[in-house]
Amino acid sequence: MPAVDKLLLEEALQDSPQTRSLLSVFEEDAGTLTDYTNQLLQAMQRVYGAQNEMCLATQQLSKQLLAYEKQNFALGKGDEEVISTLHYFSKVVDELNVLHTGLAKQLADTMVLPIIQFREKDLTEVSTLKDLFGLASSEHDLSMAKYSRLPKKKDNEKLKTEVVKEVAAARRKQHLSSLQYYCALNALQYRKRVAMMQPMLGFAHGQINFFKKGAEMFSQSMDSFLSSVAAMVQSIQVELEAEAEKMRASQQELLSLDESVYTPDFDVAAPQINRNLIQKAGYLNLRNKTGLVTTTWERLYFFTQGGNLMCQPRGAVAGGLIQDLDNCSVMAVDCEDRRYCFQITTPNGKSGIILQAESRKENEEWICAVNNISRQIYLTDNPEAVAIKLNQTALQAVTPITSFARKQENSCPSQNLQSSQMENDKIVPKAAGIIPEVEQLIAPGTPIQFDIVLPATEFLDQNRGSRRANPFGETEDDTFPEAEDSLLQQMFIVRFLGSMAVKTDTTTEVIYEAMRQVLAARAIHNIFRMTESHLMVTSQTLRLIDPQTQVTRANFELTSVTQFAAHQENKRLVGFVVRMPESTGGESLSTYVFESNSEGEKICYAINLGKEIIKAQKRCKKTHLKAHIDRSPKA
Repeated sequence: MPAVDKLLLEEALQDSPQTRSLLSVFEEDAGTLTDYTNQLLQAMQRVYGAQNEMCLATQQLSKQLLAYEKQNFALGKGDEEVISTLHYFSKVVDELNVLHTGLAKQLADTMVLPIIQFREKDLTEVSTLKDLFGLASSEHDLSMAKYSRLPKKKDNEKLKTEVVKEVAAARRKQHLSSLQYYCALNALQYRKRVAMMQPMLGFAHGQINFFKKGAEMFSQSMDSFLSSVAAMVQSIQVELEAEAEKMRASQQELLSLDESVYTPDFDVAAPQINRNLIQKAGYLNLRNKTGLVTTTWERLYFFTQGGNLMCQPRGAVAGGLIQDLDNCSVMAVDCEDRRYCFQITTPNGKSGIILQAESRKENEEWICAVNNISRQIYLTDNPEAVAIKLNQTALQAVTPITSFARKQENSCPSQNLQSSQMENDKIVPKAAGIIPEVEQLIAPGTPIQFDIVLPATEFLDQNRGSRRANPFGETEDDTFPEAEDSLLQQMFIVRFLGSMAVKTDTTTEVIYEAMRQVLAARAIHNIFRMTESHLMVTSQTLRLIDPQTQVTRANFELTSVTQFAAHQENKRLVGFVVRMPESTGGESLSTYVFESNSEGEKICYAINLGKEIIKAQKRCKKTHLKAHIDRSPKA
């Protein structure tokens, strides 16, 4: 017998849209089978009750048997034997339509009763299990909605425990009902074949036994055909029993799983997070705006496909595009007092979509997966290896973040950096010198600052004399009136990634090393928040301006910027070194790293143009001063 399509019991707990879509095919098949069974039963009952109209009744039965082929069952695989058998029986019915009288008792026992039992037992069971599955799914959705609205406050641990238990109970109930429903639908594919052929087998035997003329009408080939049909039914019964036993064993195995399968966020203390994902799928809550201040959350199934984030509602055949993830940014956000929320922002800086995961593990894995995809790792030949290599490189950069912990003194530079230095030594001319070691650029254990409160601003605020210091490190716009008369004014949208003290400003390698350490530190410690600012480049200063309040967050004299460069691979990364005086009389060097919406080379070009303007102004002043001295009368 050909294989029968089945619903996989292992997919019942996940309850993905693909499984629901396949389930709808089985439900459509069951509905079609119910309609057809009712029609077939009506035809058989008419044969049973219409002794005086037997000819007409058997003709209708013959037509109804032929109609099975035209039902277009969604799961019609393996029905060829059934169709051919019914075709043959239809011919037999046509030959026997004049002999079908007085068969009330035998027809009731061998033809009408089995199909009634099939309808009342099997089809009714499927219908009942369908209703129970729908109720369990609704209860699970309600419990998940209640769980998603849990606040982050720790004083609601009792409420959280109750809601978690309610989610686990609802999920277990849905799992049990889905397993029973799937088993019934799988078994129905076998019972359908038996129910279609067994009544007709009894009908044929009843005709032979009841009428003494059977020997005249039926040849030995007919007997062998009926024997083969009986053997076919028996083999299907054996397959059904074997499949039912397998499904019962699988059901028991699946129900014996640990309670952690049903409990969301069970490992919140120390989740096992895979940071090398280049694809991800699962249910998330999507935030939708319904008005100026009102929002709704919808639980949908999301998955990544290449560089796209797709969404597939329940019952949908395929998913739809939600967000292009190439070059986008992702960060954890606080949203409406909900836990585990993150936001995906488009490359142009516009606010994208806000999603909520059901656990800390899912939240961080989604953030890591989107971050990996945004770097277009999936386009490489071996994306999994590239993702692992990038994360290993990040782990090798042992740089302190928020705790400012010190590096161990015995840590050494990575082999990749040494090899790249060897290659650069071959390319750079002798006059350019040898690229310094990492320790010569940045001291080991140097702390990294991730906020926008810059030491330079703090120093200026503390040394303004009688002026009131701004506690937020911000300055007013009228502090810099020279911007109005500046020959150069260019604005760039940037996001501050981090800053750190450096030991030298004689080479741009110090900027590249600072970029590597800042990005590695953010990847290791899951720091995805970035402060967006407007970078104003003038012929005198570099100013960081708050885009909302237009307040200047930081100001750097252009003459104090000694080095600036864009990243060689990631064109949107840009950094510069600033030399600042200290209160002790010395000078300090700090590197600031930013991510720009435009190419970093454009910012570097603007800074270089500003420095050229300063040089030209100095030359002009010297020329005017010399001319003035030449015109003055000699003593």
